[in-house]
Amino acid sequence: MTDTPAKSHGRLAVRPSLTPRDLMADTPALARAWRAQVITLFPEAFPGILGLSLTGKALKDGLWQLEAVDLRRFGEGRHRNVDDTPAGGGAGMVLRADVMGRAIEHGRAGMDRAAPLIYLSPRGRPFDQAMARDLATRPGVTMICGRFEGLDQRVIDHFDITELSLGDFVMTGGEIAAQAVLDTTVRLLPGVLGNAASAEEESFSDGLLEHPHYTRPADWQGRSIPDVLLSGHHGEIEKWRQGQRESLTESRRPDLWAAYRARRG
Repeated sequence: MTDTPAKSHGRLAVRPSLTPRDLMADTPALARAWRAQVITLFPEAFPGILGLSLTGKALKDGLWQLEAVDLRRFGEGRHRNVDDTPAGGGAGMVLRADVMGRAIEHGRAGMDRAAPLIYLSPRGRPFDQAMARDLATRPGVTMICGRFEGLDQRVIDHFDITELSLGDFVMTGGEIAAQAVLDTTVRLLPGVLGNAASAEEESFSDGLLEHPHYTRPADWQGRSIPDVLLSGHHGEIEKWRQGQRESLTESRRPDLWAAYRARRG
């Protein structure tokens, strides 16, 4: 099997019958698998880090499915142009409405309509753990990776696209952001994490940051594991961990702490 991806109808697909690095032409969607679709100018960027560790194993095991739709295949003319100068003037280039529209219509033709359509954009709503949990309950997602100055607004309006942001910074494109969103979501799918309780105890699961972790050796560089964690008293251990979570959240994320206190009345 070659590492060079085969292409078909503008789409690259990662299938669990292969290793995560192997990409092959389109085949029917896997029954019951959570389906991720990414529209990008760089389909070779996928699966990337998603093909490793737990997400890669889940991909190989068929718990989720990944498709990378090559935007360039829907470009205009001999050179497959996907962008043009901004209306009204200005620096940079803008992804064309007709090109992106064709790519979206092609990709969404095989997607469940309950799967959201998302555009990774620095002006979008901040992505958080609650949104990841919601995405994990859907049949899948279609994600659009922006480039250049962004995407023609008419496409966003026409398809009623949700804009998401990883934070208050600007990246060269949406591919890394898409991988971050997918990693956050896929690990919440049933069967992906070995211990389901892990996801329940992590940062943001209940609005608080996670407590500190320790392991062997018991003493390192003059620093010891807190005695309570070695006591075997599970009630006291849980009390200590909860206290740590609250103090860390209060000091590092006053916004989360205020929301947590408000919920508790």
